Amino acid sequence: MKKNWYEYLWIWSIIYFSLGFFNIIFAWLGVISFLLPLIFAIGFGNKNFCNKYCDRGQFFRMFGSQRGFSGKKDMPTWLKSKTFRYGFLIFFLGMFCSVIYGTYLVFAGVKNLSEVVTLFWTIDFAWNWAYTVKVEDWIAQFAFGFYSLMLTSMLIGIISMILFKPRSWCVFCPMGTMTQFICKLKAGEK
Repeated sequence: MKKNWYEYLWIWSIIYFSLGFFNIIFAWLGVISFLLPLIFAIGFGNKNFCNKYCDRGQFFRMFGSQRGFSGKKDMPTWLKSKTFRYGFLIFFLGMFCSVIYGTYLVFAGVKNLSEVVTLFWTIDFAWNWAYTVKVEDWIAQFAFGFYSLMLTSMLIGIISMILFKPRSWCVFCPMGTMTQFICKLKAGEK
């Protein structure tokens, strides 16, 4: 059976995290993963990005379904609930705003560059070895913070893939929740 080109997008996830592991400035490429779903939802009023073109969704499909790393169990109902999904979205947006605010503080000279990657919003790992190309401190600060967010969400996705069905992360993914909300708003416009 012939595969579609987008079924190989899981490779982008591996490339992205590998590049950020060796040079944190590549974390800026993750902004693409933030903007594309929004462009699809706002521009086309659909969730095609989430359903077909999301590199993470393809990663979880590849490693969960095809490679057997999934528990293949149903998720608890509370993880699928609108309350949890929107609560997680608000929390995630708060963490993103925290990254932006930290970047602003470094830009304004109020705070020094923090060369750490924070996992699960609490565990700091020194990551200064990955800061090999020196740029403005605020540019690097955003990269460290954004990579932290992206890596944490990927790890949550991998854990949910292992415990539950392969694309369980997609059920409560903040970008998926946001694009679903946008699509509902657009559908109401018509």
